[in-house]
Amino acid sequence: MTTADLQSRIEAFLAGSPFAVVGASQDRAKYGNKVLRCYVQNGRAVYPVNPSATEVEGRKAYSNLRSLPEAVHGISIITPPRVTERVIEEAGESGIRHVWMQPGAESARAVRRAEELGMNVIAGGACVLVVLGYSEH
Repeated sequence: MTTADLQSRIEAFLAGSPFAVVGASQDRAKYGNKVLRCYVQNGRAVYPVNPSATEVEGRKAYSNLRSLPEAVHGISIITPPRVTERVIEEAGESGIRHVWMQPGAESARAVRRAEELGMNVIAGGACVLVVLGYSEH
């Protein structure tokens, strides 16, 4: 993927709203929490998705993508690669077209499946914390 192609994928991902963070964590030291806070810091509508939490950062957490109160434009995934593969299937069933696999969450199988489903996929190093700008506070 060229830099220009990656940039156009990122622009398409960020062009819509709202977002969901799959793997949102209650632990402020974890990336699943930082990515959620990054969206909030940038004034983006965002839902935390975590099957074992009732809320993350004061926001109601949802157990899966199907339980979200509205359709989301895109999802950031911060889960182990095997979980990411299941998340991609659920995203496809939910009609989600934009997927950002954070570093460490991606697998070749998940990327390939997301592309087969016609999704705009960002994977392989780009991090939403860097692109949007994140401040630890």
